[in-house]
Amino acid sequence: MNTTPFSWLLLAFLTATAVSAQQLPLVYAAENSGTDCTSPILPPRDELPSVTTLPDPFAAADGSGRDTAFAAWACRRNEILAEIQHYEVGQKPPRPDSLTATYDGDSLYVTIVRNGGSLRLSAAVDLPEGASPFPAVIGIGRGSGSLPPELFAERGVAMIAFNFRQVMAHQQTRGEEPINALYPEQTEMGAYAAWPWGVSRIIDALELLQDELPVDLSRLAVTGCSFAGKMALFSGAMDERIALTIAQEPGGGGGAAWRVSETLGEVETLGRTDYHWFKESMRQYADEVDKLPFDHHELMALVAPRALLVLGNTDYEWLADESLYVSARAAHEVWKTFGIGDRFGFSINGGHPHCQLPESQWPEVGAFIDKFLLGDTDADTDVTIHPFPETDYRKWMTW
Repeated sequence: MNTTPFSWLLLAFLTATAVSAQQLPLVYAAENSGTDCTSPILPPRDELPSVTTLPDPFAAADGSGRDTAFAAWACRRNEILAEIQHYEVGQKPPRPDSLTATYDGDSLYVTIVRNGGSLRLSAAVDLPEGASPFPAVIGIGRGSGSLPPELFAERGVAMIAFNFRQVMAHQQTRGEEPINALYPEQTEMGAYAAWPWGVSRIIDALELLQDELPVDLSRLAVTGCSFAGKMALFSGAMDERIALTIAQEPGGGGGAAWRVSETLGEVETLGRTDYHWFKESMRQYADEVDKLPFDHHELMALVAPRALLVLGNTDYEWLADESLYVSARAAHEVWKTFGIGDRFGFSINGGHPHCQLPESQWPEVGAFIDKFLLGDTDADTDVTIHPFPETDYRKWMTW
């Protein structure tokens, strides 16, 4: 029997699938593209089932089944986002109606007014030489976060410093933080809802200042390390206008999965994390993490189909990098299912101080900047570097 016609049809199908996958959005124009999706039911703890492995990121919250089609992802993504806000960090407020922005050549300023209260953000801006508009990175604390600034400066990337303390202190006093002047009713809000809100308001300002501040809004990144690595991850997960997220050494409560971390040693578990960063009510799951309807492989998956690079450091046991590795393997399945596996990477090594990127990791970071901020499609972002060859990550992924 002549199978040539079938072979050509198969080849044509595979080729078309690959092309369409690469055409999936690299970034969105809206903070959340799924606002029209139906909100999921969010049961109390005693009505939640116990799930000992990592939950299936493609399984609908109502138990109706799984759907791996990209067309279904926007609403499934919003179910996960709703769960994370409800059970873990609190509601991230939407963009306020009253928001104005100015730029003085060195810094941008954002003024937000709501319910008689006001909040003002300022962010130092470092613009490169050359033709604009420039891709830009929002760094936590300083313009490049904890990454070497030359990785961005030498590539013509603008650097914008986010001062998170202008939104909420590192160790918040609930109800008394700057953001509470706008949202006094949200005293339960964790820092990882508040700080990403601040990052989003910086992006709002960039949108308002397009005629004065030459930043390419389709080429924005966010980065930070340690607690700020968590902050960068939550920011990228919650705002689809961010094209590239680089979460450096985010530890427990970042990329590491709560369930996996429970099986390790002296690491940051759900019961041992800093609750200034989360909802106090999350403590009820400290001895029952299996009751959470999500885990942090799904937090990372919220970034898909956009780009995410996660960096680890095995010299610090507290960071739970074996848990990060398992979680990253699980999250990667989302990107791979959509045919865009090169948009997610993880690089976990040791031999260097906390939040000080070793030269061995510069090429991986550079490749992600080149591809997703500069548009170099030849950059190699197939990055899955780790020291855990004996770890059976598949046992956590029954789906």
